Amino acid sequence: MTGRPLRIGISACFNHADPERPLFKGKTLVYVEESMNEWVMRLGAMPFMIPRAHGSFSVKDILSGFDGLLLHGGSDVAPQSYGEEPIDEKWPGDPIRDAYEIELVKECVEADIPILGVCRGAQVINVAMGGTLYQDIATQVPGALVHRNWDVYEHNHHDVAIADDSVLKTIYGEDHPGRINSIHHQAIKDIAPGFRLEAHSPVDNIVEAVCLEGDDAPYVLGVQWHPEFIEADSTELLSPDLLMQHFLDAARSKVSDE
Repeated sequence: MTGRPLRIGISACFNHADPERPLFKGKTLVYVEESMNEWVMRLGAMPFMIPRAHGSFSVKDILSGFDGLLLHGGSDVAPQSYGEEPIDEKWPGDPIRDAYEIELVKECVEADIPILGVCRGAQVINVAMGGTLYQDIATQVPGALVHRNWDVYEHNHHDVAIADDSVLKTIYGEDHPGRINSIHHQAIKDIAPGFRLEAHSPVDNIVEAVCLEGDDAPYVLGVQWHPEFIEADSTELLSPDLLMQHFLDAARSKVSDE
C-alpha cells in the first residue's frame, strides 16, 4: 500500500467558444466547480481535472495517471448520444462533452478504474453503457416531482428509496435520512444492460442511482443527486462523505493490488 494521496481525475465542464464573450473571446474554457475539489480533498485525496486528449496523448495515456474517475454534473446529455432526436430545441445537450466523457467511462471500465458519477455523470455512465434518458422529466413523466427548481437550487429536496442488497445500502445502512437534493430535469429512462437500480424516487419512480452488477465487476456507481453540495455534517440528507469514502476505498484497493 502506498502512502501517497489518491489521484482522482474529475471530468471537465465545457464553456464552448463564444465570439460574444468578452473574456477569452472565441476560446473554449474547461473547468471544475470548486465544491467537487473540496469534496475530494476533504477525504484526503487529490483532485485533478482531466483534459481532452490532444497530440500524441490518448485517453488511455491520460487515465493511466489516475486512481479513480469522478464524473462532474452540468450540461444536458445530447439525445443523439443515446440514439434519439431532441424533443425540444431548447434541450440540445452537449455532444462534444458527451463524446469526451463517454470515452472516459469506457476506458475506465476496460482498465478497471473505479468510477463515481454525479447527476449528469450518472446519466453519462448509463448512456455510455447502452442505456437511455428522459430528455425532460416534466414533459415525459406526467405527475413527476419537481426535480429542478432554479429558485432554491440545491435546497430542493425529496425522499429517496434505497434498494435492498445494493451498494448504497452497504454505504448507508438502515439508519439514514432517506432524503437527497435534486437539481436535474433529465433522468435515466432505460437502465443500461448489466446495471442494477440502486435507488429511486418513491413518488414518481425516477431512477436516482445505478451500479454495475457483479462481484467481480469494475466499480461503477452513479447517483442522480449532488453530494458535493451537501454539508459534511448534514443530518437531513444522505452523507456525502460516506459515499466519497466508499469510492476512495475502492480506488485504494486497486492501488494496493498493483
